[in-house]
Amino acid sequence: MKQYKLPSGAYTALKWAGLVACPAIATFVGVVGPVWGMPFCDAVVTTVNALGVCIGALIGYSAATAKEVGD
Repeated sequence: MKQYKLPSGAYTALKWAGLVACPAIATFVGVVGPVWGMPFCDAVVTTVNALGVCIGALIGYSAATAKEVGD
């Protein structure tokens, strides 16, 4: 069994946010924002995508540095 830097609940939430929520929000804003005249659409999409990459790096770091512990 591995022990991660992030608690299990935080890991699950961050994984969902990075893999599902951020890309979905960025796509939604990129498609719907210009139709509704949302200002700075490109900046918002870029920021949300950058946040998703940052979250992915955090969970990747947690997985890469996980330590084996006895059962």
